[in-house]
Amino acid sequence: MGDSNITRTEAGVLIPVYRDDGGDLRLILIRRSQRGIHGGQLAFPGGKHDSGDITMLATALREAHEEIGLSPQGVTVLESLPCVDTMTSNFRLHPFLACIVPPVAWLPEVEEVSEVIDTRLADLALADRHGEEMMTFPHWPNPYRVPFYMVGEYQLWGATYRILRPLIPRILAGEWNI
Repeated sequence: MGDSNITRTEAGVLIPVYRDDGGDLRLILIRRSQRGIHGGQLAFPGGKHDSGDITMLATALREAHEEIGLSPQGVTVLESLPCVDTMTSNFRLHPFLACIVPPVAWLPEVEEVSEVIDTRLADLALADRHGEEMMTFPHWPNPYRVPFYMVGEYQLWGATYRILRPLIPRILAGEWNI
């Protein structure tokens, strides 16, 4: 499925986590607006690298601020994670796990974000939140079995799933001080 000869669009994404007042670990996701190639999908805040961004982290922080109003001053990066390539849209994601101080209110950029989703991380670890479905994609000859998490009424799948799946047990086990 991966092709090393494909030119990919570089993008930085933030994986924002925090502890709520009750001590539960929480994850912030966005639901993309219907426009664009990832319309309606769940994702981490982030986006395309701009020439003015000094690093991919700068891209992730800028995009999180633009998309949901997350102040860079409220972000502590815990780890830069390995890059993940999307399988259908030719993006290379540079993910950054971060502990955040959530704002009083999220400010979704309505052209790009239809919803900010704040979910308990432990809920995603529950067996009944996992599933698989056969999906078809425009440039693939055959249907493909795609694993996903249910987040409320939405399926979280693709590169976001592949980044998050190995992180959930590590975060819940306390590997990082959140």
